[in-house]
Formats: sequence, structure tokens, C-alpha cells
Amino acid sequence: MKILQSLFAGVIGLALLPSGAAAQAMSPMRAEVKSFTDNFAVRVYPANPYEHRIRIEMKVYDQDFNEVKGAMVSPAVFTLGARFARPVTVMIPFNGQAERKVRICTESIPFPGKTSQIKAQVCGKFRGLRQQ
Repeated sequence: MKILQSLFAGVIGLALLPSGAAAQAMSPMRAEVKSFTDNFAVRVYPANPYEHRIRIEMKVYDQDFNEVKGAMVSPAVFTLGARFARPVTVMIPFNGQAERKVRICTESIPFPGKTSQIKAQVCGKFRGLRQQ
């Protein structure tokens, strides 16, 4: 009888745990890149875990969240289908520095006319090292 009570309590406890919420994602979230040129490149994969399409804008910030001038993102703005991920290439200039730390962010853009206007942001940390 005690075993059944313990088992029942365990099942109820598991049922009451919060379920995992689907969240916008990007991989990798961290990387170190070495380059012999004036730029370094990172390829990230934004993912849409939702059952509906979302609009995405990719942005590059420095470690203090100031937008990086001269960074090139391809594609920078796009629509991502339900349960889909796609590659995005980001080129970041060193601007004369030997090391550059940046944050590459996937930001969802709410569709006009929708009731939900939530803008989500997922950022990864990346470090570029210029080789001499």
C-alpha cells in the first residue's frame, strides 16, 4: 500500500511540474573564430519551434549591446516557417582590433494586424581572434 501511495504521489508531482515552453532558438550560442583577414565569419542557425511562421531579423551587437557598424548579415530579414531552421552567415569586421567580442541576435518581428505584438530576442556570444 505504501508503494502505491509513493508511486501515486510521484505521478501527481510529475504532472504538476511546469511543462517546457517552446522558445525561439539559435545555434550555436557560443563560438570562437580565428581569422587571417580583416573580418571573421560566423554561421548561425535560427530556429522556429512554433506551429506558425514568424518573421526574423538578425542583428549584430558588441558586448555592450551597441549595434556593430559594418557587420554584414545574409539574410538579415526573412520569414521562418513552422518548426524550421535555416543558416545565416554573419561577417564581422575587426576594425583594427586583434580580438572582437560580439553578440549575434535573432529577433522576431511581430506580423502587423496580429493580436500578439511580442518581440522575442535570442542572442549568442561570439569571439573573433585575428591571427597575424
